Amino acid sequence: MTNVTMYGIKNCDTIKKAKKWLEQNEVAFTFHDYRSDGLDKTWLENAVTELGWENVLNKRGTTYRQLPEEVKASLDELSAVTEMLKAPAMIKRPILQIDRALTLGFKDKNYSELFGK
Repeated sequence: MTNVTMYGIKNCDTIKKAKKWLEQNEVAFTFHDYRSDGLDKTWLENAVTELGWENVLNKRGTTYRQLPEEVKASLDELSAVTEMLKAPAMIKRPILQIDRALTLGFKDKNYSELFGK
């Protein structure tokens, strides 16, 4: 049996689209909201290792854009993880964990390929 967990923030439009796709295609999943369920440092470090911190960090969001310029200019993997732990809204969404593998973002075509739908 495949275990699917979607990580994100419940009021995110992309999360809503991804959840709708999974529900319409009858893919059972658990939703983990960073804000209400918390964010585990070890899980985030593993996601950054697997997906790359520059991919996981959402530079297009308001939270990132509000960071001081000196913080943005000096970001590296360690400091990016620290900033994402402080403000989970800076994590690109969704991160989908299928058993142990992670995938980032939502595109209908990619989900169709992942789940054979």
